Amino acid sequence: MDAARKKKLPIGIEDFEKIRTEDFYYVDKTGFIRDLLHNWGEVNLFTRPRRFGKSLNMSMLQHFFELNCRKELFDGLRITEETGLVEKYMGKFPVISISLKGVNGFDFASARAMLCSIIGNEAMKYYFLLESSRLNEIEKSQYVQLTSTGGREQDSFVMSDAVLMGSLRTLSALLQKHYGKKVIVLIDEYDVPLSKAFDHGYYDQMVMLVRNLLEQALKTNESLQFAVMTGCLRISKESIFTGLNNLKVLSIADVRFDEYFGFTDQEVRELLEYYGLSACFATVKEWYDGYRFGNMDVYCPWDVLCYCDALRFDPQAVPKDYWSNTSSNEVIRHFIECADSNTARREIEQLVAGETVKKEIRSELTYRDLYSSIDNIWSVLYTTGYLTQRGKADETGTELAIPNLEIRQVFTRQIMEWFRATVKSDGDTWRAFCRAFENGDASGVEAQFQSYLRKTISIRDTFVKKERKENFYHGILLGILGFKENWGVWSNREAGDGYSDILVEIEEQDMGIVVEVKYVENGDLEAGCREALAQIETRKYGEELADLGLSRIRKYGIACYKKRCKVMLA
Repeated sequence: MDAARKKKLPIGIEDFEKIRTEDFYYVDKTGFIRDLLHNWGEVNLFTRPRRFGKSLNMSMLQHFFELNCRKELFDGLRITEETGLVEKYMGKFPVISISLKGVNGFDFASARAMLCSIIGNEAMKYYFLLESSRLNEIEKSQYVQLTSTGGREQDSFVMSDAVLMGSLRTLSALLQKHYGKKVIVLIDEYDVPLSKAFDHGYYDQMVMLVRNLLEQALKTNESLQFAVMTGCLRISKESIFTGLNNLKVLSIADVRFDEYFGFTDQEVRELLEYYGLSACFATVKEWYDGYRFGNMDVYCPWDVLCYCDALRFDPQAVPKDYWSNTSSNEVIRHFIECADSNTARREIEQLVAGETVKKEIRSELTYRDLYSSIDNIWSVLYTTGYLTQRGKADETGTELAIPNLEIRQVFTRQIMEWFRATVKSDGDTWRAFCRAFENGDASGVEAQFQSYLRKTISIRDTFVKKERKENFYHGILLGILGFKENWGVWSNREAGDGYSDILVEIEEQDMGIVVEVKYVENGDLEAGCREALAQIETRKYGEELADLGLSRIRKYGIACYKKRCKVMLA
């Protein structure tokens, strides 16, 4: 079938109704409804990394439970096979559904206003409560308080602290009285306001607000049938869920519901087959699989959909780190900066090399604790998806690993950025290194480069090609030489009969430098240097610099193996 006649891929679409009515491809996750109804608690918290389908699942729940639901949205999906559950629960409840992902103000006042707006807009869906014969005037006035704009524009809702903190409980009570049915409450991305508040310095105020809002909505709410919440992190009870003894937490370590967030192997195979992309399965798996939720290995849905969309119209499209580009990856930066001991740096090297590191995972943290120690950061990396578990956890800890090539690329990029910042901060060492290069001092270059390699976090990988290993050392050199403002430094530039690793132009010295880097698998550094120098000569890399009018050309062969190096000058 022609690509244009296939179903559209739902890139960034989190509305279940839109996906089902606008001819988008849908991976059937309605088994989640069945398992939830067979095993729900009064308050159910699902913690998963971002971009793993939390919001779409919440939209699915809303459309299944809400009164007057469009039952045809579920035609052909697995939940319709559960006739007893469909009869009892489908379309039978008033639903309050809010997402807190938009509460991201730079100060408390703006964040609070955003929260008022989100809840006020949800309350506006039930404007008919003002005409309800089942509500008295006092109750109708309570509804007015939830939807008052104070004379401002329509979406600027104004609530006092007392009204805002009790808003979800109040709306639940009004809906229960009007319909005679208890209410289902859905709160998506509950922890985003806390994350943003921590980043911008109003954490204590936001903790107090969210704690009171959730406690009244979820603990002292007699109108509640049950609630479902999602988030990336489980925040400690002492911080947010004080006294909330009806909370059922289902994290990435739990076996229950493990297949409903993320794509399974079979789901990815079916998707690729539908679009005629089955030949790309191995690449998709290598780049985007590897997350372990409970007993299930899953792919990141966002990555799979984005890459499939690219492949449909460009069969030669290369995989990219789609997931990491939706975040600042700040947690990895903190992790690398905190790795100030040899042990921590070696552990990062193990991870990047495809190995595992065993650590104790702390399931409950406050935002103040997240980056307070490297032990806590290990837990944050795990819960946010940058690391995943391998095998079963035991009393000694959890085996952690980088899940796939995409996340490995995020780590390597952050490591190189950290290295460049480290080089810049140590000006004396950097200047000595550049002087040695300029003066033709091969032993000096070797000594300084060896020192850098000992201090940095090596990006080695036991299962990648030799060329990829050379890229690490190549990047280290570029990170050092690139800071010289009066040097022209080029990487992989066409020169002579090929592409040289590094070319340097020092115009004021009438000098050019050619650098060829080799990684030697057998550790024979001297042979590697000779091979590099021979390549410079046979491929005439120096001609590009000579064409610039430079009369003095220095040619360096550099061979590396793990944290060892040798430098030879032609």
